[in-house]
Amino acid sequence: MLATFLVHYPWITPLSLLGFVVVSPFLGQWLLPRRRLTGALGVAATVAVLALVFIPTGRELTVRCVVEWALPFPRAVEPFANVVLFVPLAYLGALLSRRPAVAGGVAIGASALIEATQAVLPILGRSCSTGDWLANSIGALIGAGLGWVALSLAKRKGMAMAAARRPADTRES
Repeated sequence: MLATFLVHYPWITPLSLLGFVVVSPFLGQWLLPRRRLTGALGVAATVAVLALVFIPTGRELTVRCVVEWALPFPRAVEPFANVVLFVPLAYLGALLSRRPAVAGGVAIGASALIEATQAVLPILGRSCSTGDWLANSIGALIGAGLGWVALSLAKRKGMAMAAARRPADTRES
């Protein structure tokens, strides 16, 4: 199972997030004109999230829902993985919609819907958790923020290129 793998290699999720934070502004500028590819990556990210949160675990639940408000830290493997899970989803949504706040809000709402679904479908063997929702929401905000950075950089680059193409006499006025 993925959680067991991450317990053995706890450095993977923080390193993945750090790598994504470093690469995403530049990757976003490259992805923006490639809407089909960005959309395909968005679908892949959505499928990955749905698979990871809805594949039945085979365990019997003793508690259906847990209310906890602990912030996820890199040393807490599963909560931090929940942060990382939603970063690409919100990021790609921000690039596709060109509206990072909307993409972040939709991802936060999707996380709430996932937790509610886990609450009403005990057959999945997954308990709902406000801590999972909080971690997913933090990831969604990070992803939306990275999308905003990529969009801002692309806009500046576009303005700089447009200014460079204008004749010299119109630039001086």
